[in-house]
Amino acid sequence: MSARRKGAGLVPEMNVTPLVDVVLVLLIIFMVVTPQLEAGAAVDLPAAANVDKGEENSLTPTTVSLTAQGALFIDKHEVPRTQLVEKLRGVIGKDPQARVVLKADRAVRYAEVRNVFKTLQDAGFPGISLQVIDLKK
Repeated sequence: MSARRKGAGLVPEMNVTPLVDVVLVLLIIFMVVTPQLEAGAAVDLPAAANVDKGEENSLTPTTVSLTAQGALFIDKHEVPRTQLVEKLRGVIGKDPQARVVLKADRAVRYAEVRNVFKTLQDAGFPGISLQVIDLKK
């Protein structure tokens, strides 16, 4: 009798290379996609000390972004200034308790941010939050 018939068969080994390949591909995908999931346009936010962490709320706020070039975005859609009030009233019309977050680039003049803030108030939003990053001391 040969050695194979007496129980000296092959020992199975797990090949983890395909598993590692799949995990690395998923990691790369998440690293590329995650920054794009942020609401609104990409702006360089100003820093502030003692940042309010905000309420944990299941409602997703509408994000109004003001870029350094002066472009306005509602969520990720660019809106001409002439149509801003109309679009904001449409949001309020769907949900009178809608929340809004204003993101303005740090390079934008304060007067311009104040004008957009006033426009949000005039549109009828019950409360407006300003998005900033935490100032590292």
